[in-house]
Amino acid sequence: MSDKLTPAPRSKPLKRPTQARARFTVQAIFDTYVRIWQRDGWARLTTRAVALEAGVAVGTLYDYFPSKEALHSAYVRHCIETLLQAVEREVVQPSELAWPQRIHRLLQLLGGMHDLSWFHPDMMALEPRVAEPKHQQRAYAEFLAMWRRVFDACHDLPRQPDDSLVEALHLAVWGGRRYAMQLHLDDTRMCQWVKEMELLCVARLHGQVT
Repeated sequence: MSDKLTPAPRSKPLKRPTQARARFTVQAIFDTYVRIWQRDGWARLTTRAVALEAGVAVGTLYDYFPSKEALHSAYVRHCIETLLQAVEREVVQPSELAWPQRIHRLLQLLGGMHDLSWFHPDMMALEPRVAEPKHQQRAYAEFLAMWRRVFDACHDLPRQPDDSLVEALHLAVWGGRRYAMQLHLDDTRMCQWVKEMELLCVARLHGQVT
């Protein structure tokens, strides 16, 4: 049969959960999705297997995720939102933090030192199948806005960074983490990398690096 007759799997979620029960169901699906991927690998993962192990009707899962690509796309979006919410809660909102403390907390979160979500290097290989350029641009803009909110909360910062510095810091930290994932750096080296990135960010914000 010609490949032209085989439709590509739908890679976008059909809807987002709004009610508490629906959010609970989708979270159970995500948790099971991660567990099966860790155990069996992406190639052997199926939406039917996720539904059965999560105790969710297959039809219910398909109401949200018509394919495992759509499920993965939704999970990545969930990870991004979880990270943004953690930064808002732990870095932006506390009023008593000095600016170096905010940068420390930010780098800990962005560097993966807190176990907010599960990441795997294969996720980056899947990006062309689940994310259009507009989705990449949306996430990029959200992360830049996140950095700006952090700096806006740093009332004791000697000088607010301009947009080019904010973008450079984001590219250095987020791009470095993605590359480190591809290299499968162990926990010790990841911790050291995060520590060095924090020192670089603080030094640059102090104006010690030109």
